[in-house]
Amino acid sequence: MTTSLVVTAVGPDRPGIVNELSEAAQRVGASWAASRMANLAGQFAGMVHFEVAESRAQELERALAALESPRLHVVIARSGAAAAPAGRRIRLELVGHDRPGIVRDLSASLAQRGVSIEELETQVASAAMSGESLFKVKALLAVPAGVSDADLRGGLEALANEMMVDLELGEAAA
Repeated sequence: MTTSLVVTAVGPDRPGIVNELSEAAQRVGASWAASRMANLAGQFAGMVHFEVAESRAQELERALAALESPRLHVVIARSGAAAAPAGRRIRLELVGHDRPGIVRDLSASLAQRGVSIEELETQVASAAMSGESLFKVKALLAVPAGVSDADLRGGLEALANEMMVDLELGEAAA
């Protein structure tokens, strides 16, 4: 039987962090199942899903915890079997002038409909012609069967009009 560990590591970016995580996993025979990593404002921020034999899960936890230092914070969570996403998956993209509250308003509208955000990527970028700050959102949503496409689209388009942003919804790639 295997156990899943989801590990978050955050600290000032430097060469070798990913290697340290992979070496700790390799020593106990764990498999690197999935990951998301980025350099955000000079900080390394990474999440890794490891799969390891149940008999070696504590050993992996100890090896990963040993990486903790004043310059690298490590959080480890055990996870049960991965559940299949509920409902259908929808891709969302939003672009508009940067202002406080965009993520709050968007996430509140989604939560109100029972929609889960499976992946979320945001960034502030300069507009091509004007140089103004644009806020960009890319998200993968899990939409419950009880929420119609019309309800989701209608609610999000009303919000987009209120926030004066461009919104695009589409089927997620399989």
